[in-house]
Amino acid sequence: QVQLVESGGGLVQAGGSLRLSCAASGRTYSVYGMGWFRQAPGQEREFVASIRWRGSSSYYVDSVKGRFTISRDNAKNTVYLQMNNLKPEDTAVYYCAASRAYYTANRDQYDYWGRGTQVTVSS
Repeated sequence: QVQLVESGGGLVQAGGSLRLSCAASGRTYSVYGMGWFRQAPGQEREFVASIRWRGSSSYYVDSVKGRFTISRDNAKNTVYLQMNNLKPEDTAVYYCAASRAYYTANRDQYDYWGRGTQVTVSS
């Protein structure tokens, strides 16, 4: 099992920045990829970004390219999501996820999930 705990969410004005963290524990040696997803009220959970746990490959949804950056610190077993130039439409609960075999946009390919952290962007 892998446990994931997100932190760093909060309330920010449009144009501001936040950095989310996801601390992984347990059988982290089994992790192949990590992802960030988000879910706004009344909407489906959508992919935001992903990264290989060992390596530099990353992947973003078009709506956040150039604004968000995913990174990881293997020594700390932590994945980050740096979010700049935030927009009101970025408001959502952000979830961290871990996959044993993928780092794709498909949420069904992720095996472990955190409980989420709220990000609210005011206009």
